[in-house]
Amino acid sequence: MTKVLVLHSVSLVRSALAALLRSEGRFEVTSAGWRTAVRQADSIRPDVTVVDLDCPGTTAVLADDGRADRQVLASPSPVLVLASTGAPGSLHRAFRAEALGYVDKDGSPGRLVRAVRKVAAGERFIDASLASAFMEADPLPLSPRELSVLARAAEGDSIAEIARSLHLASGTVRNYMAAATRKTGARNLIDAIRISRGAGWV
Repeated sequence: MTKVLVLHSVSLVRSALAALLRSEGRFEVTSAGWRTAVRQADSIRPDVTVVDLDCPGTTAVLADDGRADRQVLASPSPVLVLASTGAPGSLHRAFRAEALGYVDKDGSPGRLVRAVRKVAAGERFIDASLASAFMEADPLPLSPRELSVLARAAEGDSIAEIARSLHLASGTVRNYMAAATRKTGARNLIDAIRISRGAGWV
């Protein structure tokens, strides 16, 4: 039986996704929020981890090239992302994080089921509508670390909190913020966050 871990910050959404997959009868599904994601991944060793790109908390995981949150995506479990065509930048984040499957959230439930089976078998799955969104996305000018710092700043983390979570010096965090502001052509950090959100990078 295929073991699936569904990660989402909203309990109702992850429960609905888990119920949908369980109804197929061939999946052993566990759902979790971000706080317990790493523990659940270590415990059940899923064959597939399903992540919603629009879910709060996903940005930091996909953007991080460091240690902490990335543990979920760095686990042996292949990652399948749920995405929308309206935020192509987020697809690039998932690609850089080496996600194996990409499912359009406007598609049918059957597409998700098929994608889970494909990814569990080690095969890549990309909805055609998302493939075109990949092509339309602006190139990402930020490094993984710059994106990670910017994503956490966008969530309201202070410099000290970002430094602690990413195991960096505060001065290094400020340097990454300055680089992200410069590379996005922004006037300041707030403007850099606005530009990056508009492009779907954070």
